[in-house]
Amino acid sequence: SKMTVKAVKMPCTSANVYTKVPDGGWGWTVAFAFFVVEALTYGIIKSFGVFFNDLMDSFDETNSRISWIISICVFVQTFTAPLSTVLSNRFGHRLVVMAGGLLVSSGMVIASFARSVVDMYVTIGIVSGLGYCLSFLPTVTILSQYFDKRRSLVTAVASTGECFAVFSFAPAITALKEQIGWRYSMLSVGVLQLGITACSSLLRPIVIREQEEVKAQPPEESTETKYMLENEQTCTSIESIDSGVDITTSPSNVPGKTKAEPKSEEPKHHGQNPVDNNSTPPEPKTKLLDFSVMRDYSFICYAFFGLFATLGFLAPSLYIIPMSRSLGIGKDHSAYILSAMAIAEVFGRIFAGWLLNKKPIRKIYIELICVILLSVALVAFPFASGFWGLMICSVYFGFMLGTVAGTHIPLLAEDDVVGIERMSSAAGVYVFIQSLAGLAGPPLAGVLVDTTKNYSSAFYSCAAGMVLGAMFLALVRPCKTGLCHHQQQQQQQQQVEESTAGPPPELPDDFIDMDIGKAENSGKGSDSV
Repeated sequence: SKMTVKAVKMPCTSANVYTKVPDGGWGWTVAFAFFVVEALTYGIIKSFGVFFNDLMDSFDETNSRISWIISICVFVQTFTAPLSTVLSNRFGHRLVVMAGGLLVSSGMVIASFARSVVDMYVTIGIVSGLGYCLSFLPTVTILSQYFDKRRSLVTAVASTGECFAVFSFAPAITALKEQIGWRYSMLSVGVLQLGITACSSLLRPIVIREQEEVKAQPPEESTETKYMLENEQTCTSIESIDSGVDITTSPSNVPGKTKAEPKSEEPKHHGQNPVDNNSTPPEPKTKLLDFSVMRDYSFICYAFFGLFATLGFLAPSLYIIPMSRSLGIGKDHSAYILSAMAIAEVFGRIFAGWLLNKKPIRKIYIELICVILLSVALVAFPFASGFWGLMICSVYFGFMLGTVAGTHIPLLAEDDVVGIERMSSAAGVYVFIQSLAGLAGPPLAGVLVDTTKNYSSAFYSCAAGMVLGAMFLALVRPCKTGLCHHQQQQQQQQQVEESTAGPPPELPDDFIDMDIGKAENSGKGSDSV
């Protein structure tokens, strides 16, 4: 059957109705919206290191206390992920993303007038953090629903928005600070983030209505009814069970019997046999958040992977500029290092999307290889010296980060983890579990830097978390196959037990008459004797 789209009058306000996943169509517009949302959320978070030294000088605070700004922001963003899922299922993705864009912009604008680091904790940490969650997660979820075969490639390419944002924002903000100061620069960033609300209008919901097979059933039911009515004309009773015709010739005798009953009883029996009514699922509307994914061992392992891997996602981008400054590299060259990391991440995301789009490849294993290579990149930073040493490490780290950061959430839609049916709820729970690492990662690195007076310790802690994440990621596939084999063995055992036990023998309806006849004959024989 060809894919059909229901005609709509309002281009951006009505739902798209498809008979199957379109792998394109309006999905390209959603991909563009996700590109912009990614740039204005994670792109700004990764570029926040540009303000690091300014905040330390203005508020006279240490590395660890300034790091808490992004830590609280990431924690709130990930901790409130289930709330984002519930609101999206209740009010739709468009309204939730629009509200998130307003919160993100408001928090950043108010933060430009902050007088202490505590004010930053509230404005950027809590207000903007909640806005980041309401903006990012619904966008990536609805994008995954528009694509099937191209999902990995499109999501990876669209997620390069944050890389282009870091590449452009880091030098631009650095130059803007020299002209108007860091406060007005932060105010300008907050106004720019209002673009998220414009992107929310492009997130048109999608409805997949498969070709119903119920249309082919009425002829079968009518022929069965006709056949049974013919049996009735040949002195066969349908309502009674004294004839073996109905039982032996019709495997669905009960539905057939209800069809042949008088019309006065039809509504009652139709309520008991509604194929069409049950095919319209009201259940997903009632389940705003499904925590049943926590029973899946493969998802638990994947969630622990995300928990520990998050330690290595944000800290390097936050500390690369302070580390380069500590090595005597100027401000402009330090910003170039961060921009080079962002450009390399673009190529990493595109390469990962292209590679994961190949059919014969087991995607979970490719992700594992990328995580291991990313751990090597984190270990290499402390051994770098000078501008070119940090540049090479940053390019290598950015490329490997792109292969992991752009694919770890879309991989939830794969059958090795949870599948596309539970993608929405699984994404909320998965990001919620990441919140602990998002809260502890940058401050832990900051404490190590303050204690050791060396930025290398921050990268070592990130590498340790990434190695632990790789260990749990390696267990995802074995847990999935082991659980499936266990279920299959249980089903096979049940089938064997049922086959050995066998159903109870069906006695003919007239066995009582036969036994009575035998008893009468035997009684007459005894009397004659």
